[in-house]
Amino acid sequence: MLKYLMDENVNPVYINQLRRRKSDLIIRAIGEPNTPLKGTLDPEILIWCEAHNFVLITNNRTSMPVHLVDHINTGHHVPGIFILNPDMGIGETIEELILISEASFEEEYHSANY
Repeated sequence: MLKYLMDENVNPVYINQLRRRKSDLIIRAIGEPNTPLKGTLDPEILIWCEAHNFVLITNNRTSMPVHLVDHINTGHHVPGIFILNPDMGIGETIEELILISEASFEEEYHSANY
């Protein structure tokens, strides 16, 4: 099963609802114990996700894709990044994240430099 790390700018309602609706889903939020601290730079978050095998959930459409390219170009990988769709409602997004977690193969969203 996938493990999700929620970026600090993602509305906490996503975290709360995911935990309530899918209690066996491993979901962490930046700033919680054993996760990157709030204010951690994007490149460091990607390194943490790589080291701990977490898919990053973010709404950062501006700088995160740039940091991902840099991360991969330096020989790193990430288990995946999902950028929230601003046109989808919270409930629909939560349903999608649950479905993705249940139907995905391990390392299906793994990004690497091939």
